Amino acid sequence: MAAVDSFYLLYREIARSCNCYMEALALVGAWYTARKSITVVCDFYSLIRLHFVPRLVSRADLIKQYGRWAVVSGATDGIGRAYAEELASRGLNIILISRNQEKLQMVAKDIADTYKVETDIIVADFSNGREIYDPIREALKDKDIGILVNNVGVFYPYPQYFTQVSEDKLWDIINVNIAAASLMVHIVLPGMVERKKGAVVTISSGSCCKPTPQLAAFSASKAYLDHFSRALQYEYASKGIFVQSLIPFYVATNMTAPGSFLHKCSWLVPSPKVYAHHAVSTLGISKRTTGYWSHSIQFLFAQYMPEWLWVWGANILNRSLRKEALSCKA
Repeated sequence: MAAVDSFYLLYREIARSCNCYMEALALVGAWYTARKSITVVCDFYSLIRLHFVPRLVSRADLIKQYGRWAVVSGATDGIGRAYAEELASRGLNIILISRNQEKLQMVAKDIADTYKVETDIIVADFSNGREIYDPIREALKDKDIGILVNNVGVFYPYPQYFTQVSEDKLWDIINVNIAAASLMVHIVLPGMVERKKGAVVTISSGSCCKPTPQLAAFSASKAYLDHFSRALQYEYASKGIFVQSLIPFYVATNMTAPGSFLHKCSWLVPSPKVYAHHAVSTLGISKRTTGYWSHSIQFLFAQYMPEWLWVWGANILNRSLRKEALSCKA
C-alpha cells in the first residue's frame, strides 16, 4: 500500500512538472506564432504600399529629386532599355552605355524622338576590364548625373554545373556582373555626394536569395551586388544618396529563351516594359525590392522556405531550362 501511495505521489509531481513545462511551451509557441503572423501581415502591407499605392498618387518628380541626367548600362535590350525609356518618359535625359554602337545609336534616337529628351551614348565593352573606365569617366565628368542604373550583366547560355562553364564566361561574370557596377559607382558617386542628391539602382537577381545550384557563379555575383548596394545605402543615405538593390525574378528578356515556358506566365514573368514601369515607381521608396508585385510574392516565399526546399526547386527548374535550351539547339 505504501508503495502504491509513493508511486501516486511521484506521478502527481511529474504531472505537475510537465504541466509547468507544457504551459511554458504553449507560451513560447503562441509568441512565435504571433511574431510570424505580424511579420507576414507587415510584409503584405509593404507589398501593397510599394506596388499599388504609388499607382494611385501623382508620380514623383525625379529630376527635382535626383538630377537631370540618368546613366544606364546595358541599355540596348531588355530591362536596361525599358528602364531608360521609363526614366525618359519622366523627363530625364539619358546616357546609354553598351558595347554595340549601332544599337546604341538606334535606341538613343528612338528615345530622343519618342520622349523629346536629350540622349548621349558611350560605347564600352565591360568584359574588357579596367581599360574602359577612363574614357567613361571622361565622358561623364561634365554631366549632372542624378541617377545611375547598373544593369549590365552576363548570364550562362543556360543553367550549367560549375565545371561546365568556360573560363571566359567566368571572367565575363567577374568583369561585367561585379566590377562594372563597382567601378561605375566609384565614377559617379563623388558628384552625387557633392550635390547632396542622387540615386544608384543596381539590378541584382532573385537567384541571390539563397544558394542556387546550376547558376553558382551567376547567383554569387548577384549576391555581391545585393550586399554592395545595401552597404552603400548605410554609408551614403545621410549624404542625400538613395541606393536601391533591385532583385527581379524572371523577366521576359534575352536571358530567357523566347520559346521558354516561362514566357507563357506573363503575370509571373512580365515584359521588360511592364517590369520597368513598376520598378521605377519604387525608386525613392524602397531600398531593397524586387520591383514587381508578383516577384515580391515570390521573394516572400523564398525568404520563408527552408534552404533545402529552394535548392530542390531550383534544381528541377534549372534542369528543365537546360533541357529546353539544348533541345532548341539540336
